[in-house]
Amino acid sequence: MAQSTPKTVLLENLTWTEIRDQVQAGKTTIIIPVGGTEQSGPGIAVGKHNARAAYLSQKIAEGLGNALVAPVVAYVPEGGYAPPSSHMRFPGTITISDAAFEQMLESAAQSFAAHGFRNIVFLGDHGGYKKDLEQVAAHLNKAWSGSKVRAIVPAEYYESSSDGYAEMLRQRGFRDDEIGTHAGLADTSLQLAVAPQMVRLDRLQHGPKLGPADGVYGGDPRKASAELGQIGIDAIVLHTVDALRKDTQGR
Repeated sequence: MAQSTPKTVLLENLTWTEIRDQVQAGKTTIIIPVGGTEQSGPGIAVGKHNARAAYLSQKIAEGLGNALVAPVVAYVPEGGYAPPSSHMRFPGTITISDAAFEQMLESAAQSFAAHGFRNIVFLGDHGGYKKDLEQVAAHLNKAWSGSKVRAIVPAEYYESSSDGYAEMLRQRGFRDDEIGTHAGLADTSLQLAVAPQMVRLDRLQHGPKLGPADGVYGGDPRKASAELGQIGIDAIVLHTVDALRKDTQGR
């Protein structure tokens, strides 16, 4: 009995012939989710960005209808290791150099271009390498000048998950010193909506207020909830899908 192609947007769950056929049928957008393996305080597992990038990329691809999702890039620049700096001061964080990171992304993008994808989308879940993504896209677009292939870094994705989401929380009465920029209320709520098993909510709610020495920057995760997180998740998906539809229209 013939088997039908599985209903998935995940590239790694498809065979090469299924990918070929889907590209020929018009699925010419590939989303490369870029996460990171870093500390997020004592209340969130170090794979936070990877889980979030995977989940959101899948929802965005499903919303677009003409996209597939590449495997998550889990190794990104996170600081130095001799001596340890930035997130590398906390066990479990993994770092690579900016040069290695950019070369890896370029190689992945060139691979997809060789296989017929026209829109190579980098979705970065972590603000620390935003400039790297933009540099890679600029370099690729220069190399692809005159062709039908283009690299895209949608600003709406990170904007919706950072400043945009913070403003939504302010409108619901939360203060900036609760919302935070890393492992605070915002970060923890988004993770509860995506992968609650990665959050130690009981420990956070009944523990002391955390600070920079704990890996929590400018926020307080104790009032975090999946309900608050879902508000942010819905906004990220909606705004990114809308932006990518405009950027890839007719391509």
